[in-house]
Amino acid sequence: MPEHTRPARGMRDFLPEDVRRRDYVIDVVRDVYRRYGFEPLETPALENIETLTGKYGDEGNKLMFKVLRRGEHEASGETDLALRYDLTVPLARVVAEHRGKLPRLFRRYQIQPVWRADRPARGRFREFYQCDADAIGSRSPVIEAELCAAVCDVLLTLGFREFSLRLNHRGLLRGLLDEARVPGTLHDQALVALDKLDKIGRSGVRQDMAARGIPAGACDRLLDVFARGGPAGLPEPEAANAGVLAHVTQHVGGHAEGLAAIADLREIVRLCAVTSARPYVIIDPSLARGLSYYTGAIMEVAVADLPGSLGGGGRYDGLIGMFLGENIPACGFSLGLERLLVVMAERNMFPPGVQASGADVMVTLFEGEPAEEALRLGADLRAARVRAEVYPDPDKLGKQFKYAAGRGIRYVLVMGADERARQAVTVKNMETGEQTSVPRSEVAAHLAAFVRHAPGA
Repeated sequence: MPEHTRPARGMRDFLPEDVRRRDYVIDVVRDVYRRYGFEPLETPALENIETLTGKYGDEGNKLMFKVLRRGEHEASGETDLALRYDLTVPLARVVAEHRGKLPRLFRRYQIQPVWRADRPARGRFREFYQCDADAIGSRSPVIEAELCAAVCDVLLTLGFREFSLRLNHRGLLRGLLDEARVPGTLHDQALVALDKLDKIGRSGVRQDMAARGIPAGACDRLLDVFARGGPAGLPEPEAANAGVLAHVTQHVGGHAEGLAAIADLREIVRLCAVTSARPYVIIDPSLARGLSYYTGAIMEVAVADLPGSLGGGGRYDGLIGMFLGENIPACGFSLGLERLLVVMAERNMFPPGVQASGADVMVTLFEGEPAEEALRLGADLRAARVRAEVYPDPDKLGKQFKYAAGRGIRYVLVMGADERARQAVTVKNMETGEQTSVPRSEVAAHLAAFVRHAPGA
């Protein structure tokens, strides 16, 4: 492939089959989020640079796509804008800007692309979509329970079964870090390293922490705590979670914030027990999540035999206050569309209709026959919500059938002179080869009864 025809590194073109799959997943996510009362929101691709910087920690600042000043300021090499890094910080800005127009308890979902100057890898891109749901205005653990349930409903609807929703708390992590005698100034560094535990293992985290200046003794004490309790626990989630909480309680001692976090986790799990999330929520004290704006409970989806996660989130009660000057409670979850698509494609999880052609039916056109009749038939089919394509060029019937077969079109309609004389249409099922004569006045309803689409198909 010539270099000049390729998209930029880490970016992709989406061909029709790709878009159909994306639309299917987005429609499922949107439908579930709406059933939980979340409202739609969109924000600009570009944000002012000061809006984004300082919200994601040092590593986040390095991965932003920054935009140089333009016009007479171009030669300065300064930046004033940046591409959206996530959907949470723009949400916080929107809440601060439009607080008077929004309800006191504001639930929003947002499905838009974000950009990160990351190193491209399998399932990791520089431009990718996030599917966010956030609730603003309440500190109640009911929020966390409903977010966990909504995420589980999305995954179950898409066909996932072997997954867990890992749950932890920043307050518990701070308690464990303090009790392990990690200096307070190095807490963020320790969490960044700890967030890689499932990717690089215990020895990798130990090396990373050493490089970040964290004492070896403190590192070992932390890793000893996390040696027990994670997604692989006892079969019953209640028993597994109770065991993990008992284990970490021994390690936080009398640390007030750590004990409060344990109580918070216990309540979230209790509430999740009456939702669809019950079998999937597992407390994992090693879960860190690297973004610095999290303040309370944190969550992440893990899928069996899959490194990394399909998404994550948590409580960020201080973020909106950076824009507004007062703290407003907030909690959210973000599913990664690209990761979902990669896993679903590898595991053949898409319904057949999603992967089919853009049309269910093709209307043939004969040499010397009036094109108007084919166009009328196509219009009638579309009015009955049947996806129909009219073959544009008068051609041999065999060639038209071959085209339809190559496109995966399920039915081909023939309306030549003989059919018109009988006021009928010949319907050929391209999968079975069966041909049926259907009255012209009934053909649209006849096909509509056979064609049913999944969301997004």
